[in-house]
Amino acid sequence: MFNVLYNLGTLFLFPLVLLFHLCQLIGGKRPPALGERLGSIPGGLLQRIAGRPVIWVHAVSVGETQAARPLLTALRKRHPGHAILVSNTTATGRAVSAGIPEIDLCICFPFDFLPAVRRALAAVRPAAIVIMETEIWPNFTREAQRRGIPVLLANGRISDRSFGRYRKFSWFFRSTLRRFSSLCMQSEGDRDRIVAIGALPERTLVTGNVKHDIAFRPVLPEEKGELRARYLIPAAVTVICAGSTRPGEEAYLIASYRELLASCNDLFLVLAPRHPERSGEIAALLEKGGLAYRRRSSLQDSSCAEFAPGEVLLVDGVGELMHLYALSDLCFVGGSLVELGGHNLLEPASRGIPSIYGPHMNNFREVAALVSRFRAGIQIDSPGALTSACRRLIEDAELRSTLGGNALRMMQESGGATLRHIEVIDRYLASAPSPRPHCH
Repeated sequence: MFNVLYNLGTLFLFPLVLLFHLCQLIGGKRPPALGERLGSIPGGLLQRIAGRPVIWVHAVSVGETQAARPLLTALRKRHPGHAILVSNTTATGRAVSAGIPEIDLCICFPFDFLPAVRRALAAVRPAAIVIMETEIWPNFTREAQRRGIPVLLANGRISDRSFGRYRKFSWFFRSTLRRFSSLCMQSEGDRDRIVAIGALPERTLVTGNVKHDIAFRPVLPEEKGELRARYLIPAAVTVICAGSTRPGEEAYLIASYRELLASCNDLFLVLAPRHPERSGEIAALLEKGGLAYRRRSSLQDSSCAEFAPGEVLLVDGVGELMHLYALSDLCFVGGSLVELGGHNLLEPASRGIPSIYGPHMNNFREVAALVSRFRAGIQIDSPGALTSACRRLIEDAELRSTLGGNALRMMQESGGATLRHIEVIDRYLASAPSPRPHCH
């Protein structure tokens, strides 16, 4: 009965969803991949995976795609004869996926509309499907199960904020969760929460957080100098990188930067919003604050002069955040001064860069606790504390070095989740049938 009601609901909503996406497409806000959302993958793309067993990894957006990188690297090493397909829901997620060398094919995830799901699964015929973090689609999982395709949840988490909502609708999620072959959760708390929602306890494991397995290494002075030259940033300034910032945070950052410049004029700010399409709104804030800035996209012109100290680089693209952290002296990690749950502190930590972050780290509670335990960053309790935390790190190079060294030690001592995930995935790939040739 649930499947009948759900598909009646999707039938009713589908024209509205289709109309919305067509409007987005006409407005140029999405790539021309509506056919893929309808399950139609061009034959030319399918040629990239033809004749090989396929591992389908689904990562909704940028965060999930970045989290999947250690897993993708390990899958490529462990299964060189397999094709790796990654699907995304957002355009920014797909843009990041396109730059990952381990991936053979990037596509847009199909709508959870039965014909679209069936068409996509029939075209790809994956040996296994790995879904990052928490994506629960009834038709997709049901059709995969019907075709004998194992579906695994990787790096699963249920945040405190979302647990109440999930539990309220456990009647909706229960049957879908029970179709997963295995659910690999980040922590015991995540395991308990997803079991409470309806997952089968015997299929639910604690495998840790693959984000801890980001490749890590210190940034050598030569590399930092080369990166700064690439972005036209002066070599001698102290660089603050504000990464993955969200609405409401840029105003605090700009005000803090102006205050810092009043007493220290050899500073430089990199502003990298989580969603680059917001760059126009942030540019208006910079102009209002009287700060000179340039967009990242404008630096392609070979005639561009080097920035001056006190200016701002506004990043209006994706896929460069790790480089921007690496060229910095300290960073602020966004989503944490506003109630959005924070972003990944391990990204700057993996380059030995000390981080400042706000009180709202619900989505990365364990990572924040790890950073605190290793003393790899500074957590502030309010926007008003941002300036003093930045000033402390700007004025104390030895403290920056200590926190950065602690961050690298933290990365070294907290890994292993990727291997545990691979061991689970391997069990299903070992029993998967050989693929039939793709027909076009």
